[in-house]
Amino acid sequence: MGARIIGTGSSVPKTCLTNADLEKRVDTSHDWIVSRTGIHQRHVVTQDEDILDLMHEASLRALDASGLRAEQLQAIVVATVSGNYAFPSTACLLQARLGLDNIPAFDVNAACAGFVYGMSVAHSYIKSGDYDRLLLVGADTLSTMVNWEDRSTCVLFGDGAGAVVLDTQNARSDDRGLLSTVVESSGALWQLLHVRSDHRQTVDQEGSHPKEWGIQMKGPELFKVAVRALSEVTRKALDKAGLSPADVSLMVPHQANLRIIRAVAERLHMAMDQVYCNVQDYGNTSAASIPIALDEAVRAGRVRPNDILALCGCGGGLTWGTSIVRW
Repeated sequence: MGARIIGTGSSVPKTCLTNADLEKRVDTSHDWIVSRTGIHQRHVVTQDEDILDLMHEASLRALDASGLRAEQLQAIVVATVSGNYAFPSTACLLQARLGLDNIPAFDVNAACAGFVYGMSVAHSYIKSGDYDRLLLVGADTLSTMVNWEDRSTCVLFGDGAGAVVLDTQNARSDDRGLLSTVVESSGALWQLLHVRSDHRQTVDQEGSHPKEWGIQMKGPELFKVAVRALSEVTRKALDKAGLSPADVSLMVPHQANLRIIRAVAERLHMAMDQVYCNVQDYGNTSAASIPIALDEAVRAGRVRPNDILALCGCGGGLTWGTSIVRW
């Protein structure tokens, strides 16, 4: 059998922006934001915070939950589009922060679907027998990439990091662990969601930029593609695992928009009590959203041994994918 998740952890910035806070910055309202997205607040970095700090804290929490020490890790994979450097990779910086050396550490760039893509990479490594214990982190600070004068995008994004420790110990003796992952992409749809390199500023920095600065998104078109792609790829991943939507105990989707989550659940004939949502508290944290939600669900007792989980996400690229896990 493949890798088993033996520890989860997450971290978000200390600064919380509510919808009421945003009403003071742009022409919007709490009711407008909630009715279209389900978001009530989001956590964002300021100039004295760094994505590496969030990744490090999330990783330590995941390691603590796993009962392992950092030096027992054999590889580090980080899903992010928000690294501070073109190189070295953010994973290498995290490796140094953890005090590790001589193990592979690298980034995966698949935007909001990055954590699922990272699961696919980690699963392949473990199935090949190359490594037994890996740290997988999803982290992003997309609030630094938005135009804070553009009300259509600045209300959507928050920052954070989530981490899982993957291990094969005991995984070969039963059918628990990562059962399947299916990832797909369509580069032809890249213009539906994109941002140019080096467009970065925190919410508390002075200055403004023209409308075309920051994340660019064609919301209505993206909504349609996301609902179709996520429902279809989740069915494919379930089929690959010999399961159906009725077998899913909990779906943990990318937390981009409550309307998308509900539409995907409806297409899969799943009730909303089978879906974990925290988009109201964090907004869209990109590659961090699935592991943050998973960590919350685990710590809240929503996940029990042998539960079937569907972890699914869609993001810029466009990219999308689903991992099926038997807990």
